[in-house]
Amino acid sequence: MAKENHSLTSEFILLGFADHPELKILLFWVFFAIYLITMVGNLGLVALICMEHHLHTPMYIFLGNLAGMDSCCSCAITPKLLENLFSEDRMISLNECMTQFYFLCLAETADCFLLAAMAYDRYVAICSPLQYHTMMSKKLCIQMIIGTFIASNLHSMIHVGLLLRLTFCRSNRIDHFFCDILPLYRLSCTDPYINELTIYIFAMPIQIFTIATVLISYICILFTVFKMKSKEGRGKALSTCASHFLSVSIFYICLLMYIRPLEEGDKDIPVAIFYTILIPLLNPFIYSLRNKEVKNALKKVMRNYNVLKQTSPSMVN
Repeated sequence: MAKENHSLTSEFILLGFADHPELKILLFWVFFAIYLITMVGNLGLVALICMEHHLHTPMYIFLGNLAGMDSCCSCAITPKLLENLFSEDRMISLNECMTQFYFLCLAETADCFLLAAMAYDRYVAICSPLQYHTMMSKKLCIQMIIGTFIASNLHSMIHVGLLLRLTFCRSNRIDHFFCDILPLYRLSCTDPYINELTIYIFAMPIQIFTIATVLISYICILFTVFKMKSKEGRGKALSTCASHFLSVSIFYICLLMYIRPLEEGDKDIPVAIFYTILIPLLNPFIYSLRNKEVKNALKKVMRNYNVLKQTSPSMVN
């Protein structure tokens, strides 16, 4: 028995959607289409922001990094999910499991900070427009992004390091479609008390700080907007915040639903699908379809591409 308690499982089985084998073909094509659209949408948005100089402002720099992190999240989860839909053993090694969780934690933590930074940017733009270029300089923007990635990497490394101290001798069957922290705690035969405590010490303050930043920013924005005498000014101010507020609301509602005490069963899966697969899909469309600057930049790139396409044959002739 002592020997069993110190044995370390080197491979896990991701059960995921194993209960619905009749749906595996449909699920494969649905998740594959979502993955393809997500990668094209997010990487396309990153490329567009890099190519268009007039989009090199703090808001769009934050948005480009958010799109990059959404791509990272999608790459960490979806390829393995697609593979496991047709895999007989559904195995994932311990190293793959830790790597998957590391990149997921990195992406989700960075998203929290970036959404808070975008809320602060909107607050400065609407509440202190004359001081915007002073208060939101490119130097500060870059410092905020560097700080975001340092904090997100440290946060991920702490959780992965503490996961590696656990021994898994109860079972190697993870009742999920990816390696998440709560299902791993359920399999541990080492007391995960320190790991759970770390969530409260590190993850909870990050959530409280970023949610507070978003809420305070938007309360100040609303007060400023309602004081505006011009209806046109109110409409313009609210339209610049609508996309970001929608994205923030969806993200935090899903995240707060997911962060709850350990439970048995697969109640985590529907919420996890939403925040790991659907939110990265929705974000580029939420920010692009309602944003005139992004749409105009995209039209400009398409026009330049068409002109280049038309001039190429004439140059050959």
